[in-house]
Amino acid sequence: MASSCQNLVAALKDCLMKSDCVMKQGNLPSDCLKHHVDDLPEECRSLRKATFECKRGMLDMRKRMRGNIVGSQFEYTSQDRKQTPPIP
Repeated sequence: MASSCQNLVAALKDCLMKSDCVMKQGNLPSDCLKHHVDDLPEECRSLRKATFECKRGMLDMRKRMRGNIVGSQFEYTSQDRKQTPPIP
């Protein structure tokens, strides 16, 4: 997989793992993406679409010269990481 979409995929995985579809209903993340899209929160649906657009952009010949803009500007940091305060 190209590095331009890795941050989007990581964010989508994290969002799916925290969704009610996986946590409360006990479905697999892949099952939620395929069959229970309506049960996902808006954030996960937006990340799903952005990931699709990013992967589609990798195949688009017009974007190969300019680069894949969809995923390259997205930066993801996990919400689970403990953030240390900056040293003054």
